[in-house]
Amino acid sequence: RQEAAAVAHYQATTQKAYDTVLGMPIPTIAMIRGYCIGGGTALAVCCDIRICTENAKFGVPAAKLGLGYGMNRAKPLVDLIGPAYAKEMFFTGRQFTAQEAEKMGLVNRVVADDQLETVVGEMARTIVENAPLTVKCAKLVVGEVLKDPENRDIAATERAVEACFKSQDYKEGQAAFMEKRKPRFIGA
Repeated sequence: RQEAAAVAHYQATTQKAYDTVLGMPIPTIAMIRGYCIGGGTALAVCCDIRICTENAKFGVPAAKLGLGYGMNRAKPLVDLIGPAYAKEMFFTGRQFTAQEAEKMGLVNRVVADDQLETVVGEMARTIVENAPLTVKCAKLVVGEVLKDPENRDIAATERAVEACFKSQDYKEGQAAFMEKRKPRFIGA
């Protein structure tokens, strides 16, 4: 990234990757072991859930490299951890421990190194076993909440909620609850 054209290409390419993860209609889980610095942190922030090991390190060393973070890169981090922690990350460029990351809300959970795959796998299975339309609706609604009010698609959220209530999965969920059994959702 020595020349303006190279910087522009890098920014556009990485932003496309981040936007792809942010725009996924299904839940995404970042499984983080070890260092998650700069672009790694930016990518992890794009995921819905972040699980890391006890020895994970996080940071945005832009201030130590003379790099600028624009709105597209800063907003997801600020939305996730708030302006005070985001400023500390941006201003200091220091590395944060997994425990600090959990405290600031950067990660959902810190687990032992040998439990990372198990915990992430169990969480993924739990999500997959839930009602797909409800999970999709929740992801959509939370995404819209994070947008500026004038950019929110309230109608889309209402359609998603309505689709849940009209679904076979809603009937199945009620029946399974009454029969004290595990529901068998089909996504319709």
